[in-house]
Amino acid sequence: MKFVSTIVGIILFVLFFGFALKNTQEVDLHFFLNYELRGPLVLMLLAFFVAGAALGILALTPTVFRQRRQSSQHKNTIQALQSAAGTGTVQPQPDAVNPAR
Repeated sequence: MKFVSTIVGIILFVLFFGFALKNTQEVDLHFFLNYELRGPLVLMLLAFFVAGAALGILALTPTVFRQRRQSSQHKNTIQALQSAAGTGTVQPQPDAVNPAR
């Protein structure tokens, strides 16, 4: 499986490298307040892709922290209930098997 993933990685790298070589022309980006940015198209695409990924990660951060906090609270509640019951961790028991008739 590692061999297949390596081959797929090499193929993707060659495809993206070819894409970068074909898109080297200069582009102008016009922002508000007459701000203008010039650069190669492939670098502009890469910069906006990275910025979008970073914004996506920042948007998910509060949700991840909230879920971790809730998970920790649930674990503490389970431990408190188990210690109050005095059973600790209950081991599962095998089902009874009826002998064949």
